[in-house]
Amino acid sequence: MNDYRKFSEILCKSRHAVALTGAGISVESGIPDFRSKDGMWSRFDPAEYAYIESFRSDPVKVWKMLAEMDSLFARVQPNAAHAALSEFEKLGLLKAVVTQNIDSLHQRAGSSNVIEFHGHFRSLHCDCCGKIQMRQDTKLDALPPRCSCGGPLRPDIIFFGEGIPGDAYRRAFEEAEKCDLMLVIGTSALVSPASMLPRVAKKAGALLLEINPTASELSHSITDLLVMEPAGKALGAILEIVREIRS
Repeated sequence: MNDYRKFSEILCKSRHAVALTGAGISVESGIPDFRSKDGMWSRFDPAEYAYIESFRSDPVKVWKMLAEMDSLFARVQPNAAHAALSEFEKLGLLKAVVTQNIDSLHQRAGSSNVIEFHGHFRSLHCDCCGKIQMRQDTKLDALPPRCSCGGPLRPDIIFFGEGIPGDAYRRAFEEAEKCDLMLVIGTSALVSPASMLPRVAKKAGALLLEINPTASELSHSITDLLVMEPAGKALGAILEIVREIRS
């Protein structure tokens, strides 16, 4: 509880706090971490399914994984961690969320300034002509779904082998450079270039507060305060203390 209060007090004193979130924040919503024993990579070898070359050589095969992900995202709901970050934004304490997740749970919880580093499933585009259409307007009864030009549609996510969208990359690093506090939540900090963001923030003078059930690459090197708890449990408790401090 002392760590919760210390975390809350630092957050309330910050001028420009930013959150970096990874797969761990969505585990309590029912989305296993890709690398966990129940995650996608336990059944879909990323070397075969997760690279852009894999999609282009066999979109039917890759869409078997994509359709499962799409179905899972449609069933789950934001958890207490997503809700807390949304509330911190409404309170003026959190300026942006940079997320590595593609599940849109931050937006569904009410966060408005979300920088999606790896894209999302809300829309798709044709891999041939580039035409965009919304996921809600696209049927998945035949895989892969196809554009009017005949080309295969793909979700607006980043496959391995593709670059981060320029706008998301620029905005994320701008936030890292100007924040005085970065909340690192549910990420192993292993996947580059997102893993560079906490280091950029630290170099610029920011404090790093981390919430992870297990230690990350950052925990014993640059993290200032580590709360080793699931994100929903920790952030739910921290939100209550923040409300108490600000009341």
